[in-house]
Amino acid sequence: MAKQDRAIRTRQAILEAAAAVFDERGYEAAKLSDILRLAQVTKGALYFHFDSKEDLAHAVIDAQVSVVPAPPPQISKVQEFVDVGMVFAHRLTCDRVLSGSVRLTLDQGGHELNRSGPYREWTEINLRLLTEAKKAGELLPHVDPEEIAPLVVGSYAGLNLMTHALEGHRSSMERWASALYRHLLPSVVVPSVLTVLDLEPGRGARALGVADDAP
Repeated sequence: MAKQDRAIRTRQAILEAAAAVFDERGYEAAKLSDILRLAQVTKGALYFHFDSKEDLAHAVIDAQVSVVPAPPPQISKVQEFVDVGMVFAHRLTCDRVLSGSVRLTLDQGGHELNRSGPYREWTEINLRLLTEAKKAGELLPHVDPEEIAPLVVGSYAGLNLMTHALEGHRSSMERWASALYRHLLPSVVVPSVLTVLDLEPGRGARALGVADDAP
């Protein structure tokens, strides 16, 4: 059991180190030697868990959704929908794997990488919550959840690109996510639900019940 636990810790250390290097340099410029140095593991240990840099990058990409804690259920399904995005934005500033995964999904280098997984998973999560909100009468009659779900996921991708390009980091993502919801939801949500939603920056931490230590 101790050997198995050690292997799990080693794999996680490699994954976190790879995410940090990918986040800083992008896929093409990232070197396995830098990942080994940061993870403090041998080349043999890395190749025991991952076949190649491409395999390692795919593992970081595939981890994106799973590393974001699911916000607790809410009476309002629209609030749950918002919380998914706000928790993502909150965790983006403190989770190395999430930040590195986002960089890889947006990176134009490494054309051999399949980046579609996180987009599909986030869209499915948003679609499920919006469909439940529609059934509960929280959305306006004309609203189609199948249009709104990918629209929000695409908007997050654009905001991630913009904030990283302008600021070199993504610490303002939750502020921009708040602005996105404040401008979008009045055309989507019935007024009685809209008035009780928490759309303000810091909602991600509040939803998780943790201190908001974001910059």
